[in-house]
Amino acid sequence: MRLGEVERLRGEVAEFVADVFASLPRRDQRRWGGCYLRGLMLDGRRKSIQPMAERLPDGNMQALQQFVNQSPWDPLPVRRRIAERLSRAIRPEVWVIDDVSFPKCGTASAGVARQYCGALGKRANCQVAVSVHAATDTASCPLDWQLYLPREWTDDPDRCRRAGVPAEAVAHQEKWRLALGMLDTLAGWELEAPVVVADAGYGISTPFRTGLEERGLSYVLALTGKEVAHAEEAEPHRPAYGGLGPPTLPRYRTPPRAVCVLAAQTAPEQFTEVTWRQGSKGAMTSRFTVLTVRPAGKQSLAAAQTAGGGRNRWDGVLPARTLLVEWPHGQDSPTGYWISNLPATTPVADLVRWAKMRWRIEHDYRELKHGLGLDHFEGRTWRGWHHHVTLVTAAQAFLTLRRLDPKAHTPA
Repeated sequence: MRLGEVERLRGEVAEFVADVFASLPRRDQRRWGGCYLRGLMLDGRRKSIQPMAERLPDGNMQALQQFVNQSPWDPLPVRRRIAERLSRAIRPEVWVIDDVSFPKCGTASAGVARQYCGALGKRANCQVAVSVHAATDTASCPLDWQLYLPREWTDDPDRCRRAGVPAEAVAHQEKWRLALGMLDTLAGWELEAPVVVADAGYGISTPFRTGLEERGLSYVLALTGKEVAHAEEAEPHRPAYGGLGPPTLPRYRTPPRAVCVLAAQTAPEQFTEVTWRQGSKGAMTSRFTVLTVRPAGKQSLAAAQTAGGGRNRWDGVLPARTLLVEWPHGQDSPTGYWISNLPATTPVADLVRWAKMRWRIEHDYRELKHGLGLDHFEGRTWRGWHHHVTLVTAAQAFLTLRRLDPKAHTPA
């Protein structure tokens, strides 16, 4: 936005800030929060503190620096209020779990390490954050964020201390564990997850899927196609006990096969053409089918044994799950796979729409990064990073509410 446009919105921004930043105890903190939001929405190549302060009529670099990097305000109540308002406005069909990378120089910024960087498509020096987004086909917004700490950080408490990482966060957690933790936080905010969707980085994790099921959450998660499973009709048998050693355990007579193999053996006539949305170039259409499979592998076996009362009490039956398969026209074999704990009787059009709705958060990232400076933060501390992403989320939430309803800035 140009300066004149942002200044005309000053009153609306002030009302929005008064609501979502109500947890901040001091008036000057709320004032600088509103100033930072206007700086993020204002046109400019760089959305770090110094250039924003120079562009704003009431900008003050030292005050903004202190507000973002040193001021001890808690970002969680702010995110909670944003999540409450956006969930009510968007009425999401899915929650999307994803991670996003921030290329970064040096070694001092919290969580920075040489790791896979999606923004660059290769291993590079970067920070990585896990996020949860509320989404429909027409609108979306982040609900919560967590910065990922690689082991080289959690194995070095002094390094964490220098970056301001709180003591309770200095423990390595895989990204899927961070995602489950955020889902628990959102549940504590009394927000109800519709259907959880995520890419194959999360879908291939049996502990993640088990964690969702333990929380009573429905999911549609992408797979790579290399994951192994038995067909639905496969049944385990118990070999005769030979009289020596521990009792024999039930087992399947044939080894599991990759889900891409199971899908490729499905007759083409079982695939149905489904249109899931209208894109800029026309209808988004492909062919899909729904299969029932029994996920296998060591982790699936261990999870089934635990759920069945232990190794010696388990009946040997692996639980059935729904597999959504995409086989586009003109392709020699299927190209897309999603696993779900929803029943196989769920309309295929619904499964497809939820599976494909993950695309929506790419709009989030474009606006958050290119429009609002999500990855422009130049500070190094844990606190500063979480403050910055919360403020960027607030700016996007304000713009989203105005797009949905120009009067939506008024608190409900």
